[in-house]
This record gives sequence, C-alpha cells and structure tokens, in this order.
Amino acid sequence: MPSRSGGATILLYARLVRYGFRKHATYVAAALAGAFTNSVFGILRAYVLIALWQARPGLAGYDVHDAVTFCFVTQAFIGSMQLFGGGLSIPERIRSGDIALDLVRPASLQLCSLAEDLGRAAYLFVVRGLPPVLLGALLFGIGAPHDALAFMASFTLGVVVSFGWRYLVALSVCWLSDDRGVMAVSLVLTTFFSGMTLPLGLFPGFLGDLAEALPWAAMVQVPLDVYLGKADLWQALGGQAFWAAVLLGLGALGTRLIRHRVVIQGG
Repeated sequence: MPSRSGGATILLYARLVRYGFRKHATYVAAALAGAFTNSVFGILRAYVLIALWQARPGLAGYDVHDAVTFCFVTQAFIGSMQLFGGGLSIPERIRSGDIALDLVRPASLQLCSLAEDLGRAAYLFVVRGLPPVLLGALLFGIGAPHDALAFMASFTLGVVVSFGWRYLVALSVCWLSDDRGVMAVSLVLTTFFSGMTLPLGLFPGFLGDLAEALPWAAMVQVPLDVYLGKADLWQALGGQAFWAAVLLGLGALGTRLIRHRVVIQGG
C-alpha cells in the first residue's frame, strides 16, 4: 500500500508539471512578446557591456565574450526564473478565501505549487528564454553551455530556489493586508543580488562576498557561471541545493502557520 500511495503521489505531481506547462502554453502571444522584448533589451545591454569590458578587460574574471554571454543568458532567465516576482496564484487565493480548500486537500500545497511552477518554468525557458540566446549566438557568436547536463541541473535548482523565495513572499499575504511593499522589496533584492543586473564579481569587497552567499545568487549568478564553466560544479550545485532546502523548509513551516491561522479564524 505505501508504494502504491507513493506512486500515485508522484503521478499527481508529474501531472501538475504537465498542467503548468500546458496552462502557460495557452498564452503563446504573451510569451513571444516577452521573448521579443528580452531580445531587444539583450542587444542594448550587450553593446553597453561590450563598451565596459573593452574599457576594463577582465572585470569579474570575464572577457568580452563572457560578458555578452552573461547578457543574453540572464535575459533568458527573466521569465523562467520569474525574476520580477509573481508567478503563483496563492496571494489571490488567500484574498478570496479559496486557500482554505487548498489546505484541506491531501496533497501538499507547497509541493503542488512547486510542480506547477516547474511546468511554467519549462515552457517559458523554451518559448521565452531560448530566442534571446539564439539571437545572441547569431549576432555575437555566444556559445553553448560548457556542460549542458550540469547547466540544466543548476538551472533546475535555480528555479526551485526562485520558487522557494516567491512562495514565502506569497504566503506573506496571509498576514499583510497589502503585499505591494513586500513585492517591491523582493524585486529590488532579486534584481540586485541575483546577478541579473551585473555579475556579482563586480561588487566590491564584503558586499560581493555577501551577495554570492545569499540565496538570490543561486537563481542567476550560479547557473550562469556553470554555463560558462567558471564555477566549481559540486560547490555550485551544493550551494543551490542548500538554499533550496532552506527555503522549502521555511515554506513548509509557513504553510503550517497559515493552516493554523485559517483554522483559528474559522476558515
């Protein structure tokens, strides 16, 4: 019986991954518009970074080719990693009260949300993420990942870390009447400390060391360095796995707290 139950649970989560993929596949026009926007801004960023690296060769341990690769790969991460926040329906369900139904279901709210988010990330990586990279390869000659399997493992862990952070932000709606402040702070932290804006190696002294140790680096900087072959692979994957476990653990605790809150309030 336990094995059958475990198999049914795995099948459920696999179906939710597929559901997340198909759900976002209905918004083809929006994804293609996002791919176009990311590609245009990628070209603009590329020329800025080329000028910077030509003036200061070797910044952050990158050459010009690495800097251009950084530009287009980070543009590809925007949608799949949901770097600007959101991507989860939990805040709306908390406001409407529908979260009470989610909490009484036998399947884990957190793991169901993660499975659906993985499907979303997979779709956006293919439709919104690959076009900027292919355009960068066509216009600037950026190359393929140094180790494709290692990059996909690091990318997947980055998505899980991103989900873990966004899940915690989403749960905050249960205690806050207005979550816009939390969303704004999350946006600043993610764009600044993830490596989305500039490689974290450019940050001076202690700030750079701190940024590389924080969970946001696991979303962009670490997968990018794995892509370029500039990271100690096992250290990189280990650090991402650590932050994924920490954030998912906090998310599980937060889920228990909101379940208790719903029960206390009679939801």
